[in-house]
Amino acid sequence: MISEEIQLKLKTIPDQPGVYQYFDEAGKIIYVGKAKNLKKRVSSYFVKTHDNAKTRILVRNIRDIKYIVVDTELDALLLENNLIKKYQPKYNIQLKDDKTYPWICIKKEPFPRVFSTRTFIRDGSTYFGPYPNVKVLNTLLELIRELYPLRTCSLDLNQSNIRQKKFKVCLEFHIGNCYGPCVGNQSEKEYNTYVENIESILKGQIHQVIQHVKKIMMDYAAEYKFEEAQKMKLKLESLEKFKAKSTIVSPKIQAVDVITAIEDEKSFFVNYLVISNGSIIHGITIEIQKKLDETIQEVTIFALFELRERFKSNSKEILTDIHIKEHFPEFKINVPQIGDKKNLIDLSKRNVKFYRLEKLKHEKITDPEKHTNRILEQLKKDLRLKELPIHIECFDNSNIQGTNPVSACVVFKNAKPSKKDYRHFNVKTVEGPNDFATMQEAVHRRYSRLLAENEPLPQLIIIDGGKGQLGAALEILDGLGLRGKIAIIGIAKRLEEIFFPGDSIPIYLDKRSESLKVIQNLRNEAHRFGITHHRNRRSKNAFISELTEIKGIGEKTFEELMKQFKTISAIKNASKEELTKVIGLSKAMVILNYFKEN
Repeated sequence: MISEEIQLKLKTIPDQPGVYQYFDEAGKIIYVGKAKNLKKRVSSYFVKTHDNAKTRILVRNIRDIKYIVVDTELDALLLENNLIKKYQPKYNIQLKDDKTYPWICIKKEPFPRVFSTRTFIRDGSTYFGPYPNVKVLNTLLELIRELYPLRTCSLDLNQSNIRQKKFKVCLEFHIGNCYGPCVGNQSEKEYNTYVENIESILKGQIHQVIQHVKKIMMDYAAEYKFEEAQKMKLKLESLEKFKAKSTIVSPKIQAVDVITAIEDEKSFFVNYLVISNGSIIHGITIEIQKKLDETIQEVTIFALFELRERFKSNSKEILTDIHIKEHFPEFKINVPQIGDKKNLIDLSKRNVKFYRLEKLKHEKITDPEKHTNRILEQLKKDLRLKELPIHIECFDNSNIQGTNPVSACVVFKNAKPSKKDYRHFNVKTVEGPNDFATMQEAVHRRYSRLLAENEPLPQLIIIDGGKGQLGAALEILDGLGLRGKIAIIGIAKRLEEIFFPGDSIPIYLDKRSESLKVIQNLRNEAHRFGITHHRNRRSKNAFISELTEIKGIGEKTFEELMKQFKTISAIKNASKEELTKVIGLSKAMVILNYFKEN
């Protein structure tokens, strides 16, 4: 029941863009949201039934509403982002990424040091990063140290201290890793040229550095300073090698950000790349846990602003495969269909899918129960079921031109085979090849028995076949009074079409979805189990027919043999003594002679 105070506020909220805040009983902000139209958006929480449990819980806890009207939707987005960061509301989406990633720092000081750090200090120093992949960071630092002999000490190298000769060179100078600016062996101008080149490399502008090093090499060669020219050549080779590794698209692409996202029932997964001069200079994949009814578009925009700020990106173009209606003055959003930019989208997609796959593998190993529940939740969502399909049964028919017809029923519990519950049915009431009647007999025998024995029923039945087989099975469920109590679907093999009762148009699940994989596993297992039983039955019937045609051997003798030896292969492999004990010497010799001749 909505309180009078909330009802009054709903009436007075303006039809303007803005940000709304929900407060709980203790006066704490529990949710922050943005809206093009505050009145419509806020009212929607209270006038409709929400499928999402988290939304229902949120609404139950709202005791007060406040809002801030802004000029544009963009202002609302930026304000929402700032308020979420400031208050960390309980029900807002959050980037599940609490790691402190390292940066490369160029320290603001005379003869700047270049080093990695996990602490961002606003002291005027220049920071590049953060780097989610520490390997990339270490590779860059190794390249920098290889190209430029920089100091690593923390001495205060102001000109006064250097003139007063307060310092002595260290081991780094003696092994050639530093030119000794502490004792005046290197000018600040030359050192700062190194720093400028390093900044260009870290910004992805490696082409400019290559041109600069190449010019120095040619100048040395023109002056016959071949030793120095050789050193420049080695640096050039290192830069070219690094450029070859880092360039993944056309160098014509100057500065773009790439963002793609996918979702499952619990989380969104977002990949973000920063591209400069054809090179990826930053890349990260994050998980954003679902809390309310967020759309993938809303989450993508939220993540984009958060990550652009984190990585200090000011690219004017954003590439994505998600159609976003909002327009932003700082950048333009494009959805490329072909070419190098489309290749970047595909690369980002591969990264985000691989990240999710790794998370699922890890979850499967570390928390199998959670993994199973997630699969069942997805199956419930995809098939529009009322309850989790913990117990699923699948039926399949097997026969060759109507001979020895059998039907198989396999059982999955918690998305895994429960082989002790498998059943096969030798069809008794059907003459000739009739899949519909065979399916009806198997379904009737299975569920009439479960009802008679008061055994638990499945939450989902899968029929291997299209509309015809599904309709036949549905008639039996109607007759047993189970229509509506058990969900039932059909799956047609050719296009993996999923049919629902009373709906002539099938649905198609994503070929890579876990829901379809579970259904396919059930169908394939039912087919395997049914065909194995069918072959065994044909072999047994053929063997019975073969033995009973031998003079002196009848069905009674065959039954005695089967009772003792259990299987047909055991009869064939039995010795004279073993056969004699069961059917006597004369009949044993007849069978042994028959096998010897045939």
